[in-house]
Amino acid sequence: MSILNSPFNLILLLFFFLPACSSKSQSNLSEDNRTKLEVTTQIVNPVFDLLPSPTENQIAEYIRHIFQDKNGNFWYGTNGYGAAHYDGDSISYYSLEQGFGGTQITGISEDPEKNIWFATDQGVVKYDWSNTAKGEKLFTNYSNEEFLNGERLWSIFADSKGIIWAGTNEGVIRFDGKKWKPFEIPYSEDFDHQFFSNRTNWSISEDKKGNIWFGTNGNGAFKYNPSAEDSKSFTQYTKKDGLTDNSVDHILEDRNGDIWFGTRHGGVSRYNGKSFINYTQKNDSIGNDEVCVIYEDKTGNIWLSSEGFGVYLYDGKSFTNFGTKEGLGVKAVQTIFEDREGRLWVGGGGGLYRLNLNYPPIGKASFLNVTKNGPWD
Repeated sequence: MSILNSPFNLILLLFFFLPACSSKSQSNLSEDNRTKLEVTTQIVNPVFDLLPSPTENQIAEYIRHIFQDKNGNFWYGTNGYGAAHYDGDSISYYSLEQGFGGTQITGISEDPEKNIWFATDQGVVKYDWSNTAKGEKLFTNYSNEEFLNGERLWSIFADSKGIIWAGTNEGVIRFDGKKWKPFEIPYSEDFDHQFFSNRTNWSISEDKKGNIWFGTNGNGAFKYNPSAEDSKSFTQYTKKDGLTDNSVDHILEDRNGDIWFGTRHGGVSRYNGKSFINYTQKNDSIGNDEVCVIYEDKTGNIWLSSEGFGVYLYDGKSFTNFGTKEGLGVKAVQTIFEDREGRLWVGGGGGLYRLNLNYPPIGKASFLNVTKNGPWD
């Protein structure tokens, strides 16, 4: 039986779908929803270990995002327990009972004012640091139904100007500090896609020149230049241009200015401004062509996921795989992150892991499972 022939399986697919791996999106937002500024706010205190993971002592059985804010605190986006927060002493969980509008985290970003923004299964949540002097934490919830036209969110990004971008099932919306508005991207209906609309946006990022990049579910990737004329503000990249696949889960600009694309079905593409270089299972670069996340560490190494194969390290010359033999108990990797101390973290189906500090050389590298009890240092 096909998975799509079973309603129950389809629900599971939608809930656990891993996006690491529109011409007029959301144009029917009502004027009331576009202009209404009242939001749900609630002052809460963290509840420690309120929602223990069913997988023994793991922080969660599925870690979708890892993020360290400017204050040094860690945030872990989970697949059903909201946001887990580590402040250097203990883990606390924020979910519905604490006034946090969502249980599944699909994106985390921080704006220039140190506010943390979360994309969730129920909308957008802003974590406001303005009341920290009072020992209080303020959540502002922008619900799907009231502010986002009921659309499901899959990505969020705070750019250098403080504009908040969010990717939905049907395109992109952005928040200028007062209103959420649809952002029109010149999507085409001609491209192939699976399960979701080809306007679904998996990834939003900003390059060094201030261009905003969007990864879509079948329309390839778009580069938006805010300073260009309207007719020239968008550049689309697809398989016709050399991109390995039109379903783009993640986009990264490296220190050399090259743009990396992690795709759903075609592995990795690297664009140097003129041409594409593709790294795939077929050319023996990686083990599986579903690549959910790409990350550059402080030394310039590129880390990327490969479904079922853990992570790969690209040092500019070759790929090195880290999997179960190296202690990484996550085959479906969703997130890779390096903290301020230079420690590399990996999360996904199986919990949270940290790379030992003994790399390089690669031969001595291994991963440690970090649970609620650590080890944190």
